[in-house]
Amino acid sequence: MEKFTLARVIHIIAVILWIGGVSMVTTVIIPAIKKLKSKEDQINTFEQIEGRFATQAKVTTLLTALTGFYMLYELNAWDRYFDYRFWWIHAMTLVWILFTLVLYVLEPLVLHKLFKKYAKKNPEKTFSFMHRAHWVLLILSLITTAGAVAGSHGWFLIK
Repeated sequence: MEKFTLARVIHIIAVILWIGGVSMVTTVIIPAIKKLKSKEDQINTFEQIEGRFATQAKVTTLLTALTGFYMLYELNAWDRYFDYRFWWIHAMTLVWILFTLVLYVLEPLVLHKLFKKYAKKNPEKTFSFMHRAHWVLLILSLITTAGAVAGSHGWFLIK
């Protein structure tokens, strides 16, 4: 069980860094960038910060996946995907898939180019859209985290 405990510790720390970073970007960084005077400063500042955070997010989402699936394997808990009381496992997996798709596929192949194109034309609209999208991701992540903490400690909303 020592490996399992280590996996859980790594899993929780990775989630804290990942979702905590999303929270920081959503509640502090994007609002601050939106207040910068020039669109060049807005774009350059966001790209500098986003580039550094993207690396952290990629590492932490990878660690979250490795440890999460390891714990499911060790507990032989795959059947929880077929039990609605464990909705939070579905939510964790879906949030992870969503972020992984954005970080590893959409951002490098599509979103980075779209951001530059639209931010140069209309930075206010672009940053407002991006801010709303981050709020949606953050709220989904927090609901999932709350459900996972409650559910992993035996508290089910539905019996």
